[in-house]
Amino acid sequence: MRFGPVPLAQAEGAVLAYSIAVGGKRFRKAHVLTAEDVEAFRAGGVAEVIVAVMEAGDVEENEAATRIAAALGFDGAVAKPAATGRVNIFARHDGLFTVDKALIDAINAVDPDATIATLASHVQVSTGQMVATVKIIPFAMRSEALDAIIRLTTSRMAFAVHAFRPHRVGVIQTVLPGVKSSVLDKTVRVTEDRLLRSGSSVSEEVRIPHEARAVAEAIGSLADRSDIVLVFGASAMSDPEDDVIPAAIRASGGTVLRSGMPVDPGNLFVLGERAGKPVLGAPGCARSPRLNGFDWILDRICAGLEVTSGDVAAMGVGGLLMEIPSRPQPREPMPVPPHPQVQAVVLAAGQSSRMRGSNKLLALFDGERLIRRAALRVLASKAAGVTLVTGHQSVLVEEALQGLELVLVHNPDFANGLSTSLKAGIAAAPASADGALIMLGDMPGITSGDIDRLIDVFRASGGASIVRAVCNGKRGNPVILPRSLFAAVGKLHGDTGARHLIESANVGVIDVDIGPGATIDVDTPEALENARGMSSP
Repeated sequence: MRFGPVPLAQAEGAVLAYSIAVGGKRFRKAHVLTAEDVEAFRAGGVAEVIVAVMEAGDVEENEAATRIAAALGFDGAVAKPAATGRVNIFARHDGLFTVDKALIDAINAVDPDATIATLASHVQVSTGQMVATVKIIPFAMRSEALDAIIRLTTSRMAFAVHAFRPHRVGVIQTVLPGVKSSVLDKTVRVTEDRLLRSGSSVSEEVRIPHEARAVAEAIGSLADRSDIVLVFGASAMSDPEDDVIPAAIRASGGTVLRSGMPVDPGNLFVLGERAGKPVLGAPGCARSPRLNGFDWILDRICAGLEVTSGDVAAMGVGGLLMEIPSRPQPREPMPVPPHPQVQAVVLAAGQSSRMRGSNKLLALFDGERLIRRAALRVLASKAAGVTLVTGHQSVLVEEALQGLELVLVHNPDFANGLSTSLKAGIAAAPASADGALIMLGDMPGITSGDIDRLIDVFRASGGASIVRAVCNGKRGNPVILPRSLFAAVGKLHGDTGARHLIESANVGVIDVDIGPGATIDVDTPEALENARGMSSP
């Protein structure tokens, strides 16, 4: 493929390298120029254009991306049609994502023109969430490299989404003098909430003395009536062989596969089985809703994946999770990041249902599309990066954003409410993000300075507080969510936004008055007119 400027007389059949407006018509990047297009350019005074010219052996970007996606072995996911050299692949159902890292690495090593990016292995995903993307970097790639990639994929499963299956879970809690019933009651509630994501439930709970014989009898009884048995000890495991829980598993006729795991919190975990049923000795941190190593094990089992001692041993890299305040003696105080990083998430997927047919995001403000205006102001702020979530009329929205350095995430489930876009944006946030600034794409009054004020306050709080824009005490947008709430976003449903989290989370909220811009959006034609905007032609 040759790339560069060519005289207009040689441009027919070439691929346009950038978007351009000529004679009142807009030609998009990657458009293949026809004879009529060339005449329109000539009439508009254009003498030469920058294009990509295909050569023998080149495979056009969309065809190449489609062929790679078709050759990949994957399960529980669906690939959408190629566009701009990209094929996005989405989860068909809720479940656990697994990936053959060696295969993906090998594919990405063939030729930098072709790339595959996926989620990390063993992460929880929701229906419609993007799990992988195939992207061809230039407008075409060489057929030899494409053929080499396809050969690598033969007879190999690249990735899969393993659907969660509902399980009946029996719960055993041991009791010592001084253990409060309120603690035991809370443990059941937390466990029930933890099981919701897989559609599982607590089928039975028993409370017995903290003695190996009593626990062994309870394991034997519950294992006959449940799919999984969880044991919460009144005292943490001290000995991997002879302490109450591992001893009870063996006494029940079961096997202890492993005591202890290289995940913190979660070290004092026991993995066992009896008659083919998993028996899990829960660490003390599993009484808390915070993420811990026990979640990793439970999710794998509920997704139908076998968990071996070797699997547990391999969890150490990435196994150092956040400290949790429920520990009686935290190992070390949580360090405050010197400059907490904030990733901006701009929501631009809505259907503009109250705009009587026009798309509010494409409205003009001083000759500029509203969504581009919003994106430019976020890009000019202190945000570390910008993720923009599209949905309704995504092609038109993306066209309005041509040339901007941001990450575009398409939400195919946008019609099911705001929560789906919020989840898609948070899921795409980089691991380096300490917080996410949630900004609506239809708020013309928000400035870069307003965003900077919110980020400054978030940083001053140590990256631990919710920071919300207000006007004269009235709640508005944007809002910054700390990373501690990212997991909770994944549990939202329907047309629920960040407000629900703010009201229910046990996290401090700092209100910052940024003036009228915090409460001005353009949901109706009247609001658009009042904000001095013009409907999209």
